[in-house]
Amino acid sequence: MKIVNKITLGLATATLLLVGCGNQATPSSQAHEEKAVASISETSLGLRKTDIYAEDDTMSAKTEYRSAQAGESTRIKRAYQDAPPMIPHDVTDFLPITRENNSCVSCHAPDIAPAMGATPIPASHFLDMRPRHTCDGVKFKKSIDNMKNETDIKRLTHLNQARYNCSQCHAPQSQGNLSVENLFEANFTKKGGEFKSSWDEVMLDDLDTVGVDSRITADDLDNSDSAAGHLNKTKH
Repeated sequence: MKIVNKITLGLATATLLLVGCGNQATPSSQAHEEKAVASISETSLGLRKTDIYAEDDTMSAKTEYRSAQAGESTRIKRAYQDAPPMIPHDVTDFLPITRENNSCVSCHAPDIAPAMGATPIPASHFLDMRPRHTCDGVKFKKSIDNMKNETDIKRLTHLNQARYNCSQCHAPQSQGNLSVENLFEANFTKKGGEFKSSWDEVMLDDLDTVGVDSRITADDLDNSDSAAGHLNKTKH
């Protein structure tokens, strides 16, 4: 019985010592408490900078677009090489844009744009890139022969109506205040790329892959001099 009492007394003493030590602040903990700062207020969170509980007093910045008229505006540099250029002038009188009524082409058509001081519609908008394959419900027939390196791209003498909706890619430039400053700097890969498309040089090069102006020769199409052109020493 005496042994049990001694053990109980020892445990109680140890517990009191531990509790007493835990309540004493060390110099390091005191220094940490002195450096504590106030928490971030809710009005400084996010981009709105207003009380997140007061929606009635929160108004987004008004977006204003350039009011300069066509022919009097200043061109805007492209965001990057071959990015769709922004519209630098007011477009109120040009909307809506339809296939039957597209006022944009009256200034931006390639044969008119130089005289108007406007950016010409690039040659890529005068291409038909949609294949005309056929299928009668049973048999599928391709419109080209891939083995002859043919392509589905065709030149057009008019604006491809798949691109009639100019405002799908081109938009007016907003003059509103930025919530976050954009620090991106474009590195144009082509000279004058901030104002000019490079699709004429890249997309249209060697467009005719099997015609008179093609770099593909008859020997290339025959393919008889390559390992892929033989099967058991027999031309195929």
